[in-house]
Amino acid sequence: MQCDVCGVEIRGEFRSTQFAKLSGEDQEFLERYLLAGFSIKALAEQSDMGYTAIRSRLDRLIEEYRRLRTNEDARLRILEGIERGEMTPEEAVRAMEKLEAD
Repeated sequence: MQCDVCGVEIRGEFRSTQFAKLSGEDQEFLERYLLAGFSIKALAEQSDMGYTAIRSRLDRLIEEYRRLRTNEDARLRILEGIERGEMTPEEAVRAMEKLEAD
């Protein structure tokens, strides 16, 4: 695990989810939505956002989460390909870079 801001790195076995890869702002928004009982109406009443803005933001977050999951699945397949000898480390690096670019 590494901080993108200061570069501090901690090594070990950690359970991580794709939610951790969302921006802090998006994580905070999802927490507020959770605490509002997953109710757009309740969140709208508690914030300065309207229903349409909240729905639009949720749709964007859903798509971002799907993209993160898809990329993670692809990364695992690449690593498994190296392990099985189907791909060289150099090919894997190129494949990983392509994932990041997409």
